[in-house]
Amino acid sequence: MNQNIAKVILPLAALSCAQGRMLAQDTARPNILYIMCDDHAMQAISAYGSPISKLAPTPNIDRLAKRGMLFRNCFVENSLSTPSRACLMTGLYSHQNGQRQLAEGIDTTKTFFPELLQKAGYETGIVGKWHMMCRPKGFDYYHILDGQGKYYNPTFCKTGNYGKYEQEMGYATSLTTKHAIEFLDNREKDKPFCLLVHHKAPHRSWFAEPKHIGMYDGVDFPLPKTFWDNYDDRGSAARTQKMNIEKDMELILDFKIPELLDTSDVESMASYAGLMGELGRMTAAQRMAWDKYYMPRNRRFIEAKLSGKELAVWKYQNYIRDYMAVIASVDESVGQLLDYLKAHDLDKNTVVIYTSDQGFYMGEHGWFDKRFMYEESLHTPLIISYPGHVKEGVENADMVQNIDFAPTFLAFAGVKQPKEMTGRPLQPLLAGQKSKDWRKDLYYHYYDYPTYHLVRKHDGVRNERYKLIYFYGKGGMRAVEENKYQKIPGTSEYNCLKYLNATNYFNDDPDVSYYELYDLQSDPDELHNIYGKKGTEKVTKQLMKRLNDYRKELKVDEY
Repeated sequence: MNQNIAKVILPLAALSCAQGRMLAQDTARPNILYIMCDDHAMQAISAYGSPISKLAPTPNIDRLAKRGMLFRNCFVENSLSTPSRACLMTGLYSHQNGQRQLAEGIDTTKTFFPELLQKAGYETGIVGKWHMMCRPKGFDYYHILDGQGKYYNPTFCKTGNYGKYEQEMGYATSLTTKHAIEFLDNREKDKPFCLLVHHKAPHRSWFAEPKHIGMYDGVDFPLPKTFWDNYDDRGSAARTQKMNIEKDMELILDFKIPELLDTSDVESMASYAGLMGELGRMTAAQRMAWDKYYMPRNRRFIEAKLSGKELAVWKYQNYIRDYMAVIASVDESVGQLLDYLKAHDLDKNTVVIYTSDQGFYMGEHGWFDKRFMYEESLHTPLIISYPGHVKEGVENADMVQNIDFAPTFLAFAGVKQPKEMTGRPLQPLLAGQKSKDWRKDLYYHYYDYPTYHLVRKHDGVRNERYKLIYFYGKGGMRAVEENKYQKIPGTSEYNCLKYLNATNYFNDDPDVSYYELYDLQSDPDELHNIYGKKGTEKVTKQLMKRLNDYRKELKVDEY
């Protein structure tokens, strides 16, 4: 009789234990793998379907999109590297976390989301580009680049040795991936983890991994339809910028042509020094791969003596070729990390996020770089995968912003969001819910002027159809008095200003105070400013009210 009972009870007990283990696994807090590039445009990810990416696909990032949710309307709060990273860490707008410009400013008294994850039992790590002027806060492990970092044989500092940088041999993207895997290999296996993988790539000046140098040579990428934009229908900011491919990209630095060095010209010398900052650190094998492609290409270019539109098109093509060759290594890195998760049975309970610190111009309006509130700069890619919780291969068109990332991570971990954190968790959208109270518009603010690219200060509001932008502030060196750190000797902002002024970089820009209004439905390329035009009175009034509401609610102290 006891044997018969045992035959019944033991299988039931085993089934109960198995169900218990399954339940524990289903309800366990997920791991978080956050992958962020520097300046990776949506146009350079084939899952987004742009003409450029069709010729230079990103199969591993696409693979992530197929197993998760692709966001069509993810935006940044301030389209600049360090401010964007500060938004990520704090879930706060730039004026709330202090990081308005590129270098100094982050308020380290603000809570960084990894601190809260640590307290909740997560093991936290960051590898690659940190790029904030403070010690990594809230991380059990870090292995970070020196400032912006170099592509070839860069220097890193590691946990417990902040500020002590040592050179490592290899390519930045591959090394960052290697250190990500080291964290995953050596973590405490009984804890959930949150790992931030921050690539330097594809930041200017687009030096590809040796095996990918010249991989798109001969590929003719389509010119954006706005490439020859003359900015006639916009305010002065669109004309006084210095981010035009034809006029402002440097042949020596950006296109790797040291043969054009002119030792009598200050700008030529500065551009050459920038190029040698990468070339001078290469190994013999790396330099051989570089020379094999660029020396004959440069010789052909010099012999061709291009000018005018022919030169502009040559610049565009070679900018995109180098940029996309850099992206090839990023895509391989994503594939390596996804393969690692699967091989170690971590893929089912790991949220994987892929994004960029902001958007980037790939020739639209004739530009490169970012900063403006116009669409290509304001938009950033966002893909989130969480098997069993986020439906596969779906798209979302709701308006989300990078201040939402920190609250989302906290929600995954079951951590209560601090009251002061401005962003909103994305969980309702990830679950496919139609949230009636989700935002219908968003606020943007750019502060970093006068400095590289000379994009004027501006803020604005964007809703699902319209965008209102306000450009403001003193022009040229007169604007320095409006900024905090540019006036303080010894700061990075001051030193950068001093250098640019010495090279006659600054224009005699006018003081500005004007609005631009765009109908994104009828004018998605933002070619026609309709502010003040007949028939726009009602929408202008609505957007002006909303913009002023944002300024008041958020206590914006500069505009």
